[in-house]
Amino acid sequence: MRVNFLYFAAARERAGLSAESLDLPDGATAAQALAAACERHPALQALAGKLRLAVDQDFAPLDRKLRDGCEVALIPPVSGGSGVHRIGPEPIASDSPLRAVEGTDCGAVVSFTGTVRSSNHGQAVVRLEYEAYPEMALRVFGHIAATARERWGARLAIHHRTGALQPGEISVVIAAAAPHRADAFEACRHAIEALKTDAPIWKREFYPDGSSWVGLGS
Repeated sequence: MRVNFLYFAAARERAGLSAESLDLPDGATAAQALAAACERHPALQALAGKLRLAVDQDFAPLDRKLRDGCEVALIPPVSGGSGVHRIGPEPIASDSPLRAVEGTDCGAVVSFTGTVRSSNHGQAVVRLEYEAYPEMALRVFGHIAATARERWGARLAIHHRTGALQPGEISVVIAAAAPHRADAFEACRHAIEALKTDAPIWKREFYPDGSSWVGLGS
């Protein structure tokens, strides 16, 4: 069967390309797909233990069985619009997510704004470059928002930038609205923590003498 592979960030650099199709045995698993990619691109092997796999835009266990024509994305550790959620290179207006969630049914609206630091771990940061798998990122944003509704009765709006950002620029804004302030704060905190763990968004820090992918150290 024919399986379509997508490579992102450090995985793309190691593979030397962003997409390809490979033939795998019928009934192959995600683990076999990863092994096939590493065999074809030996430089990927060093990252294999750190990669997560997404099958048809959902994170998948290694024993997930694949089908002909499915899409397998190799997701390095993340750093890091559809409806109220947005991702793209356009600058973020900090009040836009707030307007997306506010309403008379909610007495509390809180937000988190992330900006680019000028230094990290003692190194001067010249700029950041964010890369994303936008279609899947928006689905992850939706899952995060659904959890916020179920746990805290909160509405969320998540806006994230991609591309090159200079120190001081806004990279992400999350707004949460809920009937009570404690629930709004909890929902907002959950959103940024879940985004940093699960959203397929990567950031590369550039220094005066080099660069590295955050979370990977490559």
